[in-house]
Amino acid sequence: MSSEKENPICTSELKATGILSQDGVMISERNSLDVLSQRGYGTVEKDELTLAFYEALFLVDRQMLSVTTKKGEEVNFQSLLQAYEKVDADAWAHYTVYRDLRSRGYVVREGFGAAIDFRIYERGAYGKDTAPFLVLSTQEGQPLPVEDLGNAVDQIQSLKKELILAVMNRRGEIVYYSVSPLSFK
Repeated sequence: MSSEKENPICTSELKATGILSQDGVMISERNSLDVLSQRGYGTVEKDELTLAFYEALFLVDRQMLSVTTKKGEEVNFQSLLQAYEKVDADAWAHYTVYRDLRSRGYVVREGFGAAIDFRIYERGAYGKDTAPFLVLSTQEGQPLPVEDLGNAVDQIQSLKKELILAVMNRRGEIVYYSVSPLSFK
């Protein structure tokens, strides 16, 4: 994983509209659905794209998405973040890590099991290869149980992936650590 930043996505390329739901933001417009899913955003089911809250926040921040309620009322960034915080106590940390990785040019997908928050694909590898990096995110000063970290390392080793610990410090900056087991001989 390189630390060099790339230019953010041009905001004039796409302007999608979505509807706020309990699980995130739903997009049904076919053109937006296709473009976003090709770029590694959301999950497509039954001709609808469901964006996770952190994906929707990122796209709203980049002015690529506008969100409304089912009644048609506009949802701004702050209201969307508040909806996310209702389902995830670490919403701001997860969004901040997601935003940082996306702004560096990586495709970031939802994680799985053992507290893995995200899967990271190398630039240009999304859809062609599996994600070589799995991210576990936390905030500075927040306890991270050793058992959780150990379980994550065990799972990642069996998958032949690299575990990245993303720590959001008190200033909101993200610091990345590569985590691997240490064995004494």
